[in-house]
Amino acid sequence: MKRIKKILNDMDKPLLALTIFMIGYGLLNIVTASSREAISQDVTLYHYFYKQSQMLFIGFIGSFFFLLYNTKNYDKWALLAFVGIFLVLVYLYISGDSHRGSINWISVGGIRFQPSEFAKPVMIVCTSILFEKFYRKLRTKDITHYDLIGIILAVGCIFPLIVIMQKDLGTGMILLGTFGVMFLASPILKLEKFRTILTLGLVCVFSVLILAVSGKKLLTEEQLDRFNFINPCSNYEEGGYQVCNGMIAINDGGLFGLGIGKSKQKYSYIPEPHTDSVFSIIMEEYGLLFSSVLLLFYVLILYRIFMIASKASTIRGRFICLGVGTYMFFHILFNLGGLFAVLPLTGVPLPFLSYGGSFTISLICSLAIVQRVNIETKNQKIKV
Repeated sequence: MKRIKKILNDMDKPLLALTIFMIGYGLLNIVTASSREAISQDVTLYHYFYKQSQMLFIGFIGSFFFLLYNTKNYDKWALLAFVGIFLVLVYLYISGDSHRGSINWISVGGIRFQPSEFAKPVMIVCTSILFEKFYRKLRTKDITHYDLIGIILAVGCIFPLIVIMQKDLGTGMILLGTFGVMFLASPILKLEKFRTILTLGLVCVFSVLILAVSGKKLLTEEQLDRFNFINPCSNYEEGGYQVCNGMIAINDGGLFGLGIGKSKQKYSYIPEPHTDSVFSIIMEEYGLLFSSVLLLFYVLILYRIFMIASKASTIRGRFICLGVGTYMFFHILFNLGGLFAVLPLTGVPLPFLSYGGSFTISLICSLAIVQRVNIETKNQKIKV
């Protein structure tokens, strides 16, 4: 009991309070956002509320594990998780069934999971461990480090590569973007970073050229249609209907919204409005003012995570927090960018607010690891 009190006392209170509020609001909002979907499937109005609650419970159980154990003890677990997810992703690519154009779902005991969501925190933790392990060698200027960089690239790029091959471009880009930010901030010398990025860029160009010459397409027709995001209402029947209806919902909401449960666009206009388009329903029902408060809370959450990163007492702690903050930022950017028609719609969930079990578990556990880093910072001196 004393240990639990100590852990709670050492957690970042502002981040904890914001997390609890956003989780609570997101769970309650799912009831109204999913009402049309529940009716169409002839299930209780609280069907998605109960299912999301179950995923939150699993996430909270997992969080206790990460809060109780020092990040120094993550090494073996992280390696096992990395190998396990790698094997599952390869299996899905070879033998998986397509769902909305992507081969990224697996069913266990009647419950469907998306392994690529768990790949995000696992990749972040494994990469952070390598940065700490190789730190002194990578900072030594009189030797080359391309063997170590090769290991880091393998760990950071294998998941995004497989996920993109599974036709899940949004998740693949988030994985790749998160690793890219961590790589740029890494202890690798600047000249070696430049040479590595240049080499990878040339490999990507040649790969695209080879695909083009062989007649194969990098993107599916559905993915190409999503690039018609500029003025989506003029491309309504060619991939713009979801974004267009989302913008209609945002416009109808005005400053103060239509009222809780009074959304019109969630009824047969926006597909599955409780998932990746949930923010447009929030803006329609609650209005711009309340939605702006939610955006402010996102900014504050990211600020607290990056503050914990800057003060972390270990190298791995710094990069774990940087990775988690970046991963959340890209989810927010891609989701809202797609809804506001400034980026292609990728279908990635919005943190705390979108319905989705795998992402919810992954997000809560990732934030628990950030809190664990904060706990260790309060009890250790920096070790470099």
